[in-house]
Amino acid sequence: MLKKFIIFCLLLIGVWPFLYINNHWIVTTEKVYESEKVPQSFDGFRITQVSDLHDALFGERQEKLVKEVKETNPDIILITGDVIDSNRYNLEQSLMAVRQFVEMAEVYYVIGNHEVATNQVPEIYEALTEIGVHVMPNTSTTIEREGETISIVGIEDPLNGVETQEMLNEAMTGVNPENLTVLLAHRPEKFNTYVANEMNLVFSGHAHGGQIRIPFVGGLVAPGQGVLPKYTAGMYEKDRTTMNVSRGLGNSDFPYRIFNLPEVVTVELKSK
Repeated sequence: MLKKFIIFCLLLIGVWPFLYINNHWIVTTEKVYESEKVPQSFDGFRITQVSDLHDALFGERQEKLVKEVKETNPDIILITGDVIDSNRYNLEQSLMAVRQFVEMAEVYYVIGNHEVATNQVPEIYEALTEIGVHVMPNTSTTIEREGETISIVGIEDPLNGVETQEMLNEAMTGVNPENLTVLLAHRPEKFNTYVANEMNLVFSGHAHGGQIRIPFVGGLVAPGQGVLPKYTAGMYEKDRTTMNVSRGLGNSDFPYRIFNLPEVVTVELKSK
């Protein structure tokens, strides 16, 4: 009996650091997006994506997360939803890292389902706007370099009761079809809608990397996709559309990541 108890205790001692590392060790994934639609002046332009923070903390005043993002040397930073968690809504804590992001680069933001679930979207939008974030509620803007431009488009989360296609119709009003179109959209399961609308480069999150990642298989489960989801991490290509899905940073209903480290993503644009 004593031997079994000792073995049990040793297992517990081993499990705790494993879980801690899986939930707190941030990694940066670097990718390249090459296209003839990337203007020459944007060759080498670096887009850093932060997604699904869910009110998680990474060091005092988010120092570990901020350091990781700063080291990507971003030209712009995209936040693709769920910066807060509806189960433990703490807006000031959630914005701690964002306040430091705006000191590094221009920051663009769209909501996820958790922002909608709090019924505090106007408050969140106001707070982010006040600290200098470009809030993108079914709208678009352009970034200019040396007389050339790309379009940044953002849509809200369909939990608000509006269909993705309808939100895209509104957001794309006035967008130059010749421009490279970068879309911020929380939900990767809407990929075929993004493809049908010929979005060029899409940044999504929501899937949390499948929460538990099975080696050589992928993510186990994701909201909106169920068991063995198709879109959980990395780049997916179809026709003229490339979608990058971030594994995100925090957790919500299920408190642990397994073989699924928190992730910051950087995509470098290359002119073809």
